Amino acid sequence: MDRMHTHGARDAGPDLARVAGLIADGTRAGFCLALLDGRAWTASELARHMGVAASTATGHLNALVAGGLLAEARQGRHRYVRLAGPQVAELIEGLAALAPARTPPPPPPSLSASGRRQALAHARTCYDHLAGTLGVAITDAMAARGLLSDAHGLGLTAEGAAWLTGLGIAVPAGSRRPAVRSCLDWTERRPHLAGSVGAALCRHAFDAGWITRIGTTRAVAVTPAGRHALHALLGLPADLLPAPGRTAGTPAARH
Repeated sequence: MDRMHTHGARDAGPDLARVAGLIADGTRAGFCLALLDGRAWTASELARHMGVAASTATGHLNALVAGGLLAEARQGRHRYVRLAGPQVAELIEGLAALAPARTPPPPPPSLSASGRRQALAHARTCYDHLAGTLGVAITDAMAARGLLSDAHGLGLTAEGAAWLTGLGIAVPAGSRRPAVRSCLDWTERRPHLAGSVGAALCRHAFDAGWITRIGTTRAVAVTPAGRHALHALLGLPADLLPAPGRTAGTPAARH
C-alpha cells in the first residue's frame, strides 16, 4: 500500500469507526432493521417495538440522526424518522446478512410470531426493493434469462432494459444511485436486486397489484395477478408463489 493510500485509510478510519459505533448497539440496530420497511416511524412506535423507554429511544434516535444514518421530519407535535437513503438500507441489510446465524434459531414466542417470521423470510421489502426468498428468486430468474449479467459486476443487459420498457417500467435517469446493485439478503444469505432498477421493479409490482403488504409490516404477499405475471414473465414456480393464506399469518403490528 503506498503512502497516499495509507494516509487515506488513516484519515478515514475514525469516520468509519464512528458509523460502525452507531450500529454497535442492540437497540439502535433494531431501530435500523425496523426502518428497512422504507416508511417513517415515530419515536414512540420504535420505543414500543424495541421495548424501551421513550427517553431511551429519543437518545438513540438523536445519535442516529446526528450520524447521518436517519433523517427526521416533524408533523405537528410528532417527530418521524426514516433511513437516510437507499445506501443506508443496503448497509443495514448487508450487515444483517453477515451476522452469524443462530443454530438453531430461537423459537418464536407464539404462533403469530412464527407467522411473522415466515412471512418476512418469504417476501418483504428491503427499503424500496424486494427481498427474501421471492426477491432472490426474481433476481436469479432475471439472470437466467439474460436480463441481468454479472460478467463485470451485476448489471442490466440490453435485453433487460428492453424487458423493463415492455412492462412500462421507467428507471430514473441521471440519478447518483447505481442502476443495478447487488444487496446481500439477510435471510437467504444470497444477493437480491437493489439499485434504481430494483426499486422501479418493486414499485411496479405494487402499482400493478402483483404484491400487497401483509398488515403494517414490510412482509408482502403475492396476489393472484402477481402469481400469473411472475410465472409468465420469469417462470417462477408455484411453490415460490403460494396462494393467499398459505404464506405465514397477517400480523397487525409492525415488526
